[in-house]
Amino acid sequence: MAGSRFLNTVSGAALSFAVAVSGGVVASIAMPASAYAAVVNNIVVKGTGTTGTDAVKSKLTIVPGKSFSDADINQSIRNLYSSGYFSNVAISVSGSTLVVDVTENQMINQLVFNGNRKVSDKKLQGAVQLRSLGPYNEAQAQLDAQRIKDAYAQIGRSDVEVNIETANVGDNRVNVAYVIDEGGRTKIRKINFVGNDTFANARLAGVILTKKSTPLSFLTRKDIYNPDQLRADESMLRDFYNNHGFPDFRLISTDVDYDEDSNSYTLTFTMSEGERYKFGNVGVSTSVEGVDVEGLQREIDTRQGKVYDADKIQQSSESIAAAVSSQGYPFAQVNPRGDRNFTDNTVSVNYEIDQGVKAYIERIEITGNTRTRDFVIRREFDLAEGDAYNREMIARAKRRLEGLGYFSSVNISTQPGSAPDRVVIVVDVEDEPTGSFSIGAGYDAEGDALVLELGVEERNFLGRGQYIKASAGAGNDDSQIYNFSFTEPFFLGYRLAAGFDLYRAYSSSQDYYDYTETAGDIRLTAPLTNELSTTLMYSYQNFEYGGKGAWYEDKNLSPIFQDLIEGGPWTVSSIEQSFNYSSVDSRRLPREGVLAAVTNKVAGLGGDSNYYAITGKARVYQMLSDQADIIGSLTVRGGYVTPFDDNLNVFDQFTIGGQQIRGFEQSGIGPRTEQGNSLGATTYATISAEANFPVPLIPEDISLRGAAYVDAGTAFGNKVDVSSAGPIEGTDSALRASAGIGLIWNSPFGDLRFDYAIPFAKEDYDEVQRFRFGIANTF
Repeated sequence: MAGSRFLNTVSGAALSFAVAVSGGVVASIAMPASAYAAVVNNIVVKGTGTTGTDAVKSKLTIVPGKSFSDADINQSIRNLYSSGYFSNVAISVSGSTLVVDVTENQMINQLVFNGNRKVSDKKLQGAVQLRSLGPYNEAQAQLDAQRIKDAYAQIGRSDVEVNIETANVGDNRVNVAYVIDEGGRTKIRKINFVGNDTFANARLAGVILTKKSTPLSFLTRKDIYNPDQLRADESMLRDFYNNHGFPDFRLISTDVDYDEDSNSYTLTFTMSEGERYKFGNVGVSTSVEGVDVEGLQREIDTRQGKVYDADKIQQSSESIAAAVSSQGYPFAQVNPRGDRNFTDNTVSVNYEIDQGVKAYIERIEITGNTRTRDFVIRREFDLAEGDAYNREMIARAKRRLEGLGYFSSVNISTQPGSAPDRVVIVVDVEDEPTGSFSIGAGYDAEGDALVLELGVEERNFLGRGQYIKASAGAGNDDSQIYNFSFTEPFFLGYRLAAGFDLYRAYSSSQDYYDYTETAGDIRLTAPLTNELSTTLMYSYQNFEYGGKGAWYEDKNLSPIFQDLIEGGPWTVSSIEQSFNYSSVDSRRLPREGVLAAVTNKVAGLGGDSNYYAITGKARVYQMLSDQADIIGSLTVRGGYVTPFDDNLNVFDQFTIGGQQIRGFEQSGIGPRTEQGNSLGATTYATISAEANFPVPLIPEDISLRGAAYVDAGTAFGNKVDVSSAGPIEGTDSALRASAGIGLIWNSPFGDLRFDYAIPFAKEDYDEVQRFRFGIANTF
């Protein structure tokens, strides 16, 4: 800069001085800048306008009457330039006066954005540094133009053009306009996988986050080319193969081909899978005296004969480290050592426990989080300042942070502390959007109505890690549904999830009774292991039935149901406890693992119901073909309810049908009156076997899958007082069964499912419904 060049010539001259020596001879001696300090008595500022003299002087490190050096002049010039108000700065010394000569930048009278339709003014204002009523700087304006381009690249418009236009409005002021040509939306035309012999393209496409463009991609924004996201996709592919038996997997290259004519990208991942391995012998050894090796065997999740899984090795190491620490060895480190057998393609793993280096955590520094609060990140660590440093416990914290779904990246590193035995942990995260808007459609079989539901969801409310969801729905029969849920995942400072749910519904039918319900619950969930949790919940329901249906007008109604309609409103006050188990690889589209739940429920804390009920369900997922991406699942369900007194209400018993055994109406099987009104059952059991697969000839990016299934089950038993109802049928345990096909669409509006099933084992009084559609449910 001109100011810097001027400084180099002026400061040297200013530090020359005359020294009188004996004999009256005067010599001019130039001393080095580092060896001299000067003093001025006055400061004169030239060239200021709107900035003002005092504002300039406040940036100087030089004070009249105090000594200064050329280092102070350098720093003063840097301070003035960094303020952004000046385009040129020069400082010189004239006698005992310091002269500061500045040239002011123009001030921005108004800053506007023109041509932006896809990105709001508010978002662009957050991206740029220049501001209205602030100084104008050409270099900063160019940087801001690039930031605007980056903002557009995030929504898939990489060919955006940004021009800067200025207009002088007098009094050293200027209007600034960013003129934006948004261009077309860049798309991902195709994603290729080369060298994948074991897994189908559709399987691998489901692993990565970048997706091929479809007509509905504008809703999900996942078809945007982003180099950082591409690096993350590469990491996901490596992890996927390493967790599915391929420790030798290599990603040879990732090619990006841009087609200017179509404004689209083609991504090609070229890989070498290597051989598939299983676990061989698995053991634990230690050099630390006193460690209970036998007791650590239960912490191992890698079993001989199972497919090699790098993730389970890491999880086992973390569990062993936590167990050893609880035995009184906080510094112990777990080092898994693998011994590969190329003959039978096995990897033997030995978890070696060493004493480790004695070091303590001096502090935990958190960086990069622009939205998530620090305490939300800190609470995922089982370690705090002053605790013993344990590498595996840090790895566990990283896994937890990644599992929250709040961050696009999580990196944890260490730095030396203030002493040899002190360590600083640096947690660097990058926030990602956690809110979503959903549109769902479903079919209410009970009310014979189509229901459309709109919802908003936030998984990291106000950056505090809280979950909140609100939704409202309406149907073609004037039905209405309202839901609100809130969850605090770290209640009272413990790893307990506390929350509540509120529910309001109304449905009307010409062929069935009207129904109105208001309900709410409070719940508390505690983790027992990484895969098992327990929930305690209190719920309260208030509901009533109306008799506006055509069948009611025709009096085709059992006296039991007349009493049900005329005796309302009804209330149920209950408490329930459940165990929930999950080891699936994905909640959205599980391919491997188990989902299971057992629930005990007691009703009778006031209200109209007094009973005990136990229900259970489990679903096992298993890949039937990795190459064809065929997923198999087996589901079992069951339940039993018994009253504390002599009888149950109709609404206390289980009603099953199309949700459990497709091909039947909901409440379509089980005991019923001679008028055909369902009473429900005290006992039920069902089993379903299903295989789902990509639909042939349909691009996998459409996310359309087919399903073929067989369902079977029974519902029997009755504890409702039927003395006035006449004959009752269906109290025996006759088997019902059906077979069918389905279509599952992983749409931007939610997972929609269409089923067509034909019952091949049924009773004459059962109610059949062959076609059914609604929201797909993984469990």
